[in-house]
Amino acid sequence: MLTSKNLLIVFVAIVFMSCSKYNNVLNKGTVEEKYKMATVLYEDKKFIKALRLFEMITPAYKGKPQMERIQYMISQSYFNTKDYESAAYYFGRFVSNYPNSSKREEAEFTTAKSHYMASPKYSLDQTATREALASFQKYINAYPDSKRLPEANQMVFELQYKLETKAFEIAKQYYDIGYYESAITSFDNLTSEFLGTSYREVAFFYKLKASYELGIRSTYQKKWQRLTAAEKAYEKLKRNYPESPYMKESDNMLKRIKEEKAILIS
Repeated sequence: MLTSKNLLIVFVAIVFMSCSKYNNVLNKGTVEEKYKMATVLYEDKKFIKALRLFEMITPAYKGKPQMERIQYMISQSYFNTKDYESAAYYFGRFVSNYPNSSKREEAEFTTAKSHYMASPKYSLDQTATREALASFQKYINAYPDSKRLPEANQMVFELQYKLETKAFEIAKQYYDIGYYESAITSFDNLTSEFLGTSYREVAFFYKLKASYELGIRSTYQKKWQRLTAAEKAYEKLKRNYPESPYMKESDNMLKRIKEEKAILIS
């Protein structure tokens, strides 16, 4: 009967033999041996080791039938090791190189999903987010009846919300630091670019606040025009959200706006 110590020795021996075989094929194996071992490693989910071998044999299989499978496994290996930028690149190449492949739809979907996974938090540069949205739009247009459509639409929603959040936070930052004209422009851009945004109500409210502050603080020459713009911002908020929790504060601002305008014409 094997003891725990003996079991450990057997396990270590198996691991050593496995590593030794891998290193032998890696350093001295033929192209065919590397291909076979890379495939076995890929199927065993040992993607990093598989990638080293696949990268070594790619030049030898260029233009051969096996290359389609190799390129797919390389792409999937990068995705499974969470190197999403590389995965997006290689899946994109796969689609270009094998437009008639049975795995084309899957590859196009995973290209977009790789961009989605590479998309950073909203406060950082959103280039990858926009690339993901473009990839998903291309996929949705090409495969409108795909079974993957619900998942694609969910990721599109999350990506768009991330862009909306970034746009809102930039606009609010302008308001917070007193750059009211920039804030007004940014809130307008937010609601026009993202028509169904969940930030619409609060964006209308902060546009009113920025317009109010700008009007109240303006010089005599500009005050009437800016206070009138603030009134219009109030009317837009009330027309669209008459039961808004922001209406009490908005009503107080409107009262002050009317008082200031009354002083100007007195």
